[in-house]
Amino acid sequence: MSYDARVFNVMIASPSDVASERSIVREAIYEWNAIHSEEKSMVLLPVGWESHTSPEMGDRAQAIINKQTVDKCDLLVGIFGTRLGTDTGEYPSGTIEEIELHIESGKPAMVYFSTRLGHSDAFDKDQYAKLEELKKDYQSRGLYEIYDGDSDFREKFSRQLQIKVNQHEIFQFQSKRINSGLEMEESESNIPQLSDTAKVLLKEASQSDTGCVLHCGSIDGPTFRIDGRSVTLNHGSIGGDAILINDKNIIPNQRPRVIAEWIAALQELVETSLLGRDSRSYNQRNDTSYRVTYRGYEIADMI
Repeated sequence: MSYDARVFNVMIASPSDVASERSIVREAIYEWNAIHSEEKSMVLLPVGWESHTSPEMGDRAQAIINKQTVDKCDLLVGIFGTRLGTDTGEYPSGTIEEIELHIESGKPAMVYFSTRLGHSDAFDKDQYAKLEELKKDYQSRGLYEIYDGDSDFREKFSRQLQIKVNQHEIFQFQSKRINSGLEMEESESNIPQLSDTAKVLLKEASQSDTGCVLHCGSIDGPTFRIDGRSVTLNHGSIGGDAILINDKNIIPNQRPRVIAEWIAALQELVETSLLGRDSRSYNQRNDTSYRVTYRGYEIADMI
């Protein structure tokens, strides 16, 4: 049964050395949606520069990223491993610039530091020294949490995400008033009733580089060939169905119920003409490719 929900964008900000933690954040957010979104009348949408930015000229790169992602986000999750990142010209790193601008806007931020030093051959003493200075600064402002390994990070982030959503004022709103406003908007614009999973899928697709969604079945490893090119999944081996946006599988795990939920969401978007079959795509695996329609972009902007 469909229901109205408000979508909150969650920015994932980090240097390149914490890829597994970025995946954990996305998985934890999708799990929160599956459990709480109907009760809370809200959906959390993970946002990152790698999936939610597009080419643009006329400004420095980080400023463009800020405009396309940070400025539109309600909650920011910052993660540091052993590196600070690359200087942007205005801040010591892009991640720090994203965090500071987000905090200055008055919106909540959750910042995490790993206690692991990583591989010795990739360890940079200068970067780590700067990171330690950043931790001291953030400690004085009461902003960060430490973690030791993926399992510790997963447990802490999942629990603290629930606390943040339950307690922070940005997530407190009268659902009846929100639903009333949405019903008025729907009557004027004929917005189709969508499940929260379908809303997340449409939003992700509309903010991707190509607007393309690819439904693949029976992926047995992290790398496979499609459309004459090699694709490497950032979540590792799948061993089953995948719904790819920018070569990223957005199905959070391979439990049959979860797979069925996401495939049903994909079918919702097709049946409401928000996604259309991509006849231009040549697929050697005979998987199914879709693209966001003009109507789909319009509805995504309203969600």
